Amino acid sequence: TIFKRYNESTQKEALPPMKEHLIVLDLDGTLLTDEKVISQLTKETLFKAKQAGHQVMIATGRPYRASQLYYNELGLTTPIVNFNGALIHHPKNPMWQTIHTTVDLHVVHDVVESVHKYEYDNLIAEVMDDVYIHREDDGALQMFHMGSPNILMGDLTHTLNQDPTSLLIHADDANTVIIRQHLQDVHAELIEHRRWGAPFPIIEIVRKGLSKAVGIDHIAKEMGIPRDRIIAFGDEDNDLEMIEYAGVGVAMNNGIAELKNIANEITLSNNEDGIARILQERLKL
Repeated sequence: TIFKRYNESTQKEALPPMKEHLIVLDLDGTLLTDEKVISQLTKETLFKAKQAGHQVMIATGRPYRASQLYYNELGLTTPIVNFNGALIHHPKNPMWQTIHTTVDLHVVHDVVESVHKYEYDNLIAEVMDDVYIHREDDGALQMFHMGSPNILMGDLTHTLNQDPTSLLIHADDANTVIIRQHLQDVHAELIEHRRWGAPFPIIEIVRKGLSKAVGIDHIAKEMGIPRDRIIAFGDEDNDLEMIEYAGVGVAMNNGIAELKNIANEITLSNNEDGIARILQERLKL
């Protein structure tokens, strides 16, 4: 009798199975700690989410070669968004149609010419895994060493001869504001520009209309997961569209104020397992 009562009570208290969610992770300042690693608790929580039937994916400004390490560490089998939406692909499924959207070469040359009047450290163009660096710069070489890309040094107006995936402008914080205003005033109809945070102050330029949200929308529709079951985590300027798009947009506590203002939730920082905290609560892990 006691067993029967216990069994009946547990059946009444049993929760219905959680519907499949899509968990979207930015890398720097979000999934990764300041030491550029995934903490043990966050990793374990993401594994539990996958075991419970949820999908986990990465959406980053990094190229794939610089995000593959973390993709593999989490044992992911999902598509990934790289270059802030300029590359949408599936590393594990060659039959999945890759979407690679480039910036028109003439536009890039116009931007390069127009920013010469401002102070900047360097210009870098990326064509998938080929990196073109405008000025010889040990710092730039260090920044792009991950994944062993092909690197070519020299004036971009001469060396770059094909439409790039993205163009990066490396400048200090003060000049970043000035250059971004110029890009908005002169080139807004053709390009999107976003700011990277620490450790490198970078302006990233991609084709107009691209963002992480565009890539996530495409992938979520392929998976049949509606927006209200998308949980996205971010911390920077290039996460704004993604956080606004997701059913649950989560800003890290270390994130910028603009992102926190539009987020549905603010969690602990990237060094305090903020992702794990939200997923444990939301998905009952």
